[in-house]
Order: sequence, then structure tokens, then C-alpha cells
Amino acid sequence: MSDVFAKGGSVIPRRRRAQLNWLLTVLPAFPLVLLVLRLWYLSRQDLPTMLLLVQYISPLGMISALFITLIWTVPAVILVLRLLGGILLVSTPDDAGRSLLAVTALRMPDWVVLLAAMLAGFTWQLRLLPTLAMLVVAILGLTAAQRFRGERWLMRWITLGVPILVGAIVLIFVWPGLTEALRGGETSTALLLGVPPLLGPLLTGPVPPWSARLVTHWPAVGAALVAPLVIGVVFLRAPVLPDSAVEFGPEEGPLDVVRGQLISVDDTSTTVLRSGGQVTFLPNDQVRSKTLCPEPVRPPESAVEVRGWPLSDSALSWIAPTRRVTEVDPRCLGRPLKPR
Repeated sequence: MSDVFAKGGSVIPRRRRAQLNWLLTVLPAFPLVLLVLRLWYLSRQDLPTMLLLVQYISPLGMISALFITLIWTVPAVILVLRLLGGILLVSTPDDAGRSLLAVTALRMPDWVVLLAAMLAGFTWQLRLLPTLAMLVVAILGLTAAQRFRGERWLMRWITLGVPILVGAIVLIFVWPGLTEALRGGETSTALLLGVPPLLGPLLTGPVPPWSARLVTHWPAVGAALVAPLVIGVVFLRAPVLPDSAVEFGPEEGPLDVVRGQLISVDDTSTTVLRSGGQVTFLPNDQVRSKTLCPEPVRPPESAVEVRGWPLSDSALSWIAPTRRVTEVDPRCLGRPLKPR
């Protein structure tokens, strides 16, 4: 009992270990909850339909859809945690051991931050790359403030020179897109392009000790509360079944087309989940043809380009090969391929 009430005793490490144990318990369960909610949403809240989907949908396919849809969130979490924890470490170094945020940032290896920055550079949209540059230079400056306190000129160069130089280079690169966004009325795009390069030098140094926890813990808590909701909404819209069109009918009679998501094909029937949540079983002896239907092309989130690079695209979308659809299959429009 003396350890619990003694000032500076072991209560802080025990509390931190307890929080970490709870965090490690909840994190593996979160993807499972997302997968279950995705099936519940796909079945239109119908339990028999959800149980049918559980029986036939591959867990690997759902995990792949989860990974592809939410891959951009991994570097965002790592970089923001390192930034906020670094600000707390340089602002209140004597009290930083009491904060789980500061301890996480202190124990985070440099190679993890490097890999997160590289992954973000490939998966984030171009309009978010100025924010990435701001995060990287801020983390670099905070790391220098922790490790090279005695090197005055090196500190000034890393905490002021590098952020200003990188910010100027980024502004020069995105300036055509910034002006185009302002002319087109895309205020949010203009802010994403122009504001982060200016904030880099302001995030590399300490803040007043009395406000350190306010400017680090509350943003982290707010992000932790909002992130699961955003991730859930994004993943609930991600496809986990192939969108298909099945042409069926008697050999000499009229043909019909069923549009929906293909669940399974067994020895007797083809199972299709329609857009309204109805499950249709089509006898295989009446199925004449099947085809995969491409996803509808969504309009770009921004019409602005920077030196020929659309702001709504990422580097990965440019590098990875894509399948271009030039003609729409009539079956995907609900019409037979060869009407009788």
C-alpha cells in the first residue's frame, strides 16, 4: 500500500502498464469489429443474410479490402503520435515520463518513422504531401532538440533552417496549384497546399510548459475519438464482394439479367446479393453468362493539378497498373448481351 500512496512511487509505471495492456487488448479487436460491422451493413441488418455472408465470404478477402482501404491511416497515426509526443518531451522533459504519449514517442524507433513517411509519400494524395513535409521537418527538429542540445549551430540549422528551406521548396512546387485552387474556389485545397509549409518552423521547438499537455494530449485524445468513426465510415463503403451481372433464362426463352454482388457458385445454384439486400439463388442450368462489372468512376475530389499531377491522385495510383474500361458491358446495365 505504501507504493500506491508514496509520492514518486511505483503507481505511475503501474498505471502506464495498465493503460498499455488495455490498449494492446483493444487494438486487435478493432479490425474484427470493423469486419463484423461491414457484413452487418452489407446484409442490410438482416441476420440470416449476414450468416450466409459469413459462411461464404473469405476472411482473407475482407482483410485485404480493409488493408487497401485504410493503409493511409497507418503513417498518419505514427507521425502524429511522434510529433505530439516530441513536443511534450522538449517542452516538459522532467514531467514527460508521466505521459503515455511522451513515452510512446520516446520509444518509437527512427526507422519506424522513416518507413511511415515513405508509406505516406506513396499512399497520400498530392494535396496532403505539404502536410507530410511539415510533419517530417517538425519531427526532425524535435528529435534534434532532444539529442543535440549542446550543438547550437546544428540546432538552429535543423530547427529553423531546414523547415524554412523545405517550406520554400514546397511552396514553389505547389504554387501553380495554389493559385488555380484559389481561382476555382477550392478553399480547402488551397489551405492544404499553402498553410503546412508555413507551420513547419513553428512546430520544431518547445511550447510553454503550462500549455504543453493542453496542446498535445487534447489533440491526441480528440484524434483517438474521431479516428475510429472516420475509419469505420470509410471501410463500410469499401467493396468486399465482386460486383457482377448474371444473365439467366431458359434455352429458348427470354433472358434476364440480375445485377448484384456474387456470393458463391456451387453445384446447383449461383448466389447473388442484390443492391437492396435480397439474396437470389439462380439455378446453374439457367445461367447463360456472367461478367464482372467495374466500379463506378467517382468524380475527383479536386479538379486542380500541380505541374500535371492531379491533386486527388497518389504516387501509388500512378505507379501501379490500372485497368481502363473503355466500353460498358450491356449486362452491367441490366440488358442481355444478345437479346432474343
